[in-house]
Amino acid sequence: MLTLPLELEREFWQEYREYEETKNMRYVTSVERIGIEKGIEQGIEQGIEQGIEQGTKQGLIKGIDLGLKLKFGDSGMSLLPEIKAIADVNVLSNILDAMSDDKPLRVYATVETLQQLRQIYQPINE
Repeated sequence: MLTLPLELEREFWQEYREYEETKNMRYVTSVERIGIEKGIEQGIEQGIEQGIEQGTKQGLIKGIDLGLKLKFGDSGMSLLPEIKAIADVNVLSNILDAMSDDKPLRVYATVETLQQLRQIYQPINE
């Protein structure tokens, strides 16, 4: 491998940049290419994760919507705007579980009132 003196290296890179500008093209080094590929992979992974979480949230909201209608009727629908604002899918899952009568293992007992349901996502300590 040939190492240029510092002044010649600077001169080389200056001429190289000028050449790129005249050709309207830029050389992408293998290190840059690897960095770009890793960035794309990370972006895809994050997009997939966000898509899955968004889909899970939408499914839970639909289940909660139906549960509110069936268990509490029209009065239950008053909680839906508050519940839709919840971003945490674990909290949404707990809300849905608390409305279900047939789950043997649950975090919360089956709720019987809207106030009990609200306490799941708005604890008294808040």
